[in-house]
Amino acid sequence: MKHMKLGSKPDVFQTEGSNIRFVATELATDIVISIGDVKFYLHKFPLLSKSSRLQRLVASSNEESNDEVNISDIPGGASAFEICAKFCYGMIVTLNAYNVLAARCAAEYLEMFETIDKGNLIYKIDVFLTSSIFRTWKDSIIVLQSTKSLLPWSENLKVINHCIDSIASKASIDPSEVEWSYTYNRKKLQSENGVDSHWNGVRMQQMVPKDWWVDDLSELEMDLYKRVLLTIKAKGRTPAVVIGEALRVYAFRRLFGSLEDAVSNGIDCTKRRAVLESIVFLLPTEKGSVSCGFLLKLLNAACLLESGESYRDNLVKRIGTQLDGASVADLLIPATSGENGVYNVDLIMAIVEQFMSHHSDNGKMTFQDDDEIVEVEKFASVSSTSKLAVAKLIDEYLGEIAKDPNLPVLKFIALAEMVSASSRQMHDELYHAIDMYLKEHPSLSKSEKKRKVVESRHPATSILSGR
Repeated sequence: MKHMKLGSKPDVFQTEGSNIRFVATELATDIVISIGDVKFYLHKFPLLSKSSRLQRLVASSNEESNDEVNISDIPGGASAFEICAKFCYGMIVTLNAYNVLAARCAAEYLEMFETIDKGNLIYKIDVFLTSSIFRTWKDSIIVLQSTKSLLPWSENLKVINHCIDSIASKASIDPSEVEWSYTYNRKKLQSENGVDSHWNGVRMQQMVPKDWWVDDLSELEMDLYKRVLLTIKAKGRTPAVVIGEALRVYAFRRLFGSLEDAVSNGIDCTKRRAVLESIVFLLPTEKGSVSCGFLLKLLNAACLLESGESYRDNLVKRIGTQLDGASVADLLIPATSGENGVYNVDLIMAIVEQFMSHHSDNGKMTFQDDDEIVEVEKFASVSSTSKLAVAKLIDEYLGEIAKDPNLPVLKFIALAEMVSASSRQMHDELYHAIDMYLKEHPSLSKSEKKRKVVESRHPATSILSGR
């Protein structure tokens, strides 16, 4: 971590109790700076020589015969003011990524400009930010994290924009050009794990993965994360699959963990809903940039969180383009509250319908989002391999949902018939599913089966009707 030392005099700030701070010198103090319940007993000259704001406030207090100045609205509070005060006294103070922004905002509040004193604090901090902080990957992230508690100062000073551009630029360069310690969360390189990184006595160059940055950025809150990722995407140098991986890592860290427990226990999920909707908005449009399993987890979360219909429709359409990449476990989305069943079968039927619709439609598919219309390339045609994979998937899914005692026979048959018989090389999985359904629904009479499905010619219907 980069740091900058200012001043040369010993630090003689002392504390009395939790609310009193003073400078231990023989010279009597002549000004009290009040910040909330903290009071600083200091000297006018060093402070007024570098702060235009304090000059005005002291002049005003003198007119009222009052030696106390209240600046409780100073950004960064008492700790940030103490840094500024120590600088005024020429005492040693160390700035780093954790405290530099608070000090910069406080200095702006105190108006510690060059016009009042050459080499003032604002100038020195700006040099440090430009020459060190914004050039360092980890420091830029740390500073960006600290901006939220310092709004609107951090926004007005353009620090947020500088941090975002710095981070996005570093994440967008060719991984072969990454020379710094590129992460503090990702798994270590082979050489760091004790694996020999030499071959025939020649040191092998370590390959930095393309997604080296995704774990580090997942530490950001969604509002900042979204701005960073949009900037990375705008630069156009990062593959869509890497953007997709970044969103997957973020979702597992910030969204999926204990989501079901939170919803079932009535915990306020407003933040999680905002995270979900932002992730859906940020999803790359390129097919295959995210896995079908990840999309289905997002869809499950959208149902749990009762997100807007547009987000769920968006996900259903995306999943429909790559349903052949799903697993049965991915499809077992629980029914939402109020539904009489174990699984959300209607949702899966909507996805299958999307998949099958690609047989006849070519070109592009349009998603309506809250802010914009997004186009995604569709299948030119669904390959026979994909159709076989989906048929097998649905038959296995039918075997799982057949155990639901509340699953209507018509819904079971409707889903089975959505996949054409020609897409199945064999019907073993379907027969197994039907057998499971009949065992779990012994009360379904033979005549009832015939009455409900007599018009159909599908194998599933034939067996259920007893033909």
